[in-house]
Amino acid sequence: MANLRRDRARQRDRARRRDEVGAATRSPDHRRLAAQLGAATVTWWALYLLNERVWTWGAAALGADLAQHVPGAVHFFLYDSAKVLLLLVGMIFVIGMLRTAIRPETVRAYLLGKPLPVALGLAALFGAITPFCSCSSIPLFIGFVAAGIPLSVTLTFLVASPLVNEVAVVMLGQSFGWGITAAYVGCGLGLAVTLGWIFSRLDLQDQVADFVRDTPTARLHHRAGRPSLPERVQAAREETHEIVGRVWRWVLLGVAVGAGIHGWVPADLLARYAGPDNPLAVLVVTAVGVPLYSNAAGVVPIAEALWTKGMATGTVLSFMMATVALSLPEFVLLKQVLKPRLLGLYFGSVAAGVILIGFAVNAVTAVR
Repeated sequence: MANLRRDRARQRDRARRRDEVGAATRSPDHRRLAAQLGAATVTWWALYLLNERVWTWGAAALGADLAQHVPGAVHFFLYDSAKVLLLLVGMIFVIGMLRTAIRPETVRAYLLGKPLPVALGLAALFGAITPFCSCSSIPLFIGFVAAGIPLSVTLTFLVASPLVNEVAVVMLGQSFGWGITAAYVGCGLGLAVTLGWIFSRLDLQDQVADFVRDTPTARLHHRAGRPSLPERVQAAREETHEIVGRVWRWVLLGVAVGAGIHGWVPADLLARYAGPDNPLAVLVVTAVGVPLYSNAAGVVPIAEALWTKGMATGTVLSFMMATVALSLPEFVLLKQVLKPRLLGLYFGSVAAGVILIGFAVNAVTAVR
């Protein structure tokens, strides 16, 4: 009987809370706020879709030749910095709103209840379906860490996201054939999952900047009671303002560095010094590829040109992976989020993995 009374009391309490929430969401203020959120979503989506086109139209109106280095670099800086800032604002706000509804402890407990290979595999697959470059993946990475997702899982996403996406897969298949494409995708996802497993064995929780976890949405959960919609929106706004305010200068600096070297690849020089006769060719292309800044789709034509000049398959794959997975702009941005130990470990392990993949593929193809 006592248990039955307790169950009925819980049911009445839940029903009362549902009625309170329903009455709040039916109020004019809440409807107005919901309409504003909808309008902001539509505006953000339109800006994101039109971003590159607007800058391209502006360059055409000014008669700028984007094939030339300086106009092309300015165009790249304008549209890519706008893209990264839009993603930063949009993703941090959306994930902040989600965090006000779901406690980080709940997310962490759910993922910790899953076998580690499953969690890492899901993170790698999610990275593969998000068509972001190395810098554009960072806003999602920040949001995931702030939401309480284990660091090894978020780092797996950060490795996989720039390496593999559907556009690059189609372009790779058309340029290199589906066998090499399958090797690239398998190696990229395998690298992400392997590094995630290694990171899970290390004590790295204190290697993320404090501001990532100590945010307004995190502080909202320390209060008693269920937050209202205005409180959730206000916390998400404050969180977005805090994080964007800390990193926007570094976004511009990182993209400016990337714009200066974007599209500059010494193809003839690489073909000469990283050809099939050089046993250290993989090291050469990795050292050249890491500072460069491109997405997977942008580097495919360059990789195809190197391949037709006789560069070994594994060397080409290492060049592509080094170019898209690591970059100077990414280093500049991640330096604001990761502490030196983890930053060095991340870049060093990804570079080492890229090198090992290149040597392994070259060894396999040489035997054949």
